[in-house]
Amino acid sequence: MAAHGFLRWACLSVCILAVVVEPPGAHGTSRAVLSPTLTAQQRVGACAVSVTPHGYKCQEIEVTTEDGYILSLQRIPESRAAGEGGQLDKPPVLIQHGVLVDGTTWLLNPPDENLPFILADAGFDVWIANTRGTRFSRKHVSLDPNKPEYWNWSWDELVMYDLPATIDVVYRQTRDKKIYYVGHSLGSLIALASLSEGRLVDKLRSVALLSPVAYLSHMTTALGIVAAKAFVGEMTTLAGMAEFNPKGQAVANFLKMLCNMPNVDCYDYLSAITGKNCCLNSSTVDIFLQNEPQSTSVKNMVHLAQTVRGGILAKYNYGRPDYNLQHYGEEKPPVYNLSNIPHGLPLFMSYGGKDALSDIQDVAMLLDCLKLHDQDKLTVQFIEDYAHADFIMGVNAKDLVYREIIKFFKRG
Repeated sequence: MAAHGFLRWACLSVCILAVVVEPPGAHGTSRAVLSPTLTAQQRVGACAVSVTPHGYKCQEIEVTTEDGYILSLQRIPESRAAGEGGQLDKPPVLIQHGVLVDGTTWLLNPPDENLPFILADAGFDVWIANTRGTRFSRKHVSLDPNKPEYWNWSWDELVMYDLPATIDVVYRQTRDKKIYYVGHSLGSLIALASLSEGRLVDKLRSVALLSPVAYLSHMTTALGIVAAKAFVGEMTTLAGMAEFNPKGQAVANFLKMLCNMPNVDCYDYLSAITGKNCCLNSSTVDIFLQNEPQSTSVKNMVHLAQTVRGGILAKYNYGRPDYNLQHYGEEKPPVYNLSNIPHGLPLFMSYGGKDALSDIQDVAMLLDCLKLHDQDKLTVQFIEDYAHADFIMGVNAKDLVYREIIKFFKRG
């Protein structure tokens, strides 16, 4: 594989093998493209680049978490066809991306295929989250993102701080209206974990999860399994780095090492990692690579790998009983008990028969945890031909998935 081709593959596959694929659709040409590096576009913000050119109003809002991270949040308060006034009457919906991408992933399709725009046109007040470490959320009240201390977190902190802080801002800004929620892959995991600890219960109205992730022990991608085994301890393969930067040479070298392992085929990379996606536009990957991937922490990648290897949904394992005892008061990391999710909370889950990451056996384990959920409050959609990426960039996702989400929300 040529060097240019490998680096191009590395940028894409690292986003996919780490549990979450959030590529944009690439159907049509009326799309704004953000630079993946820190440029003047970042200072302008996602609204000016990706939303207002399509005729929608958009607001940039900052959220400060309890542990000092400053997150970017975009608000699309109404349809582009809406007149003045009426904004306060619209129900709010928060859309949460996964790991190694940011909120602009939801904004790269043409407007009529874009989930945020579809929701806005359906009468919702749309909010788009951006988790810590991504392009628009690289600020802190005191820590420098160029220093290791900034990156000392895993998805536990997204559960504990990012999601509750974002939900709280939306709740207050919309005058205490309960919120609809949409999460894809890791965006589903952090919602489930937060709900299991009672963090969001009083502010959420309904929850829709696409390619839901909680258990990962049955994923079938050889590259993903090898990667999970490689993310052990403090990740010495990346020379002690704290930031996992998919655009960096260290990550490219790491992926090249994985590709040299037996039974790992990196040439048919997309199908090998996500499963055979049925409904992708051929130009999607090129658009995606102009906008993603984004950085996350090495610690977050290690925690995701622990989730794969351990077969349970638990907090970060510090690797030694005494370290765990120091952090948790017990020698093993506490488990997120998903059966604690309120049985009367409306849940919608959509998963695919070809998904190599959110495997049907792992989804079955998740559904078993919810067996006591009120049956009239749990809606499950199974799409036989869909794989992991189809839920975000499938050309027919609007008809198959997004319309069902809107129906579900309007019932609740």
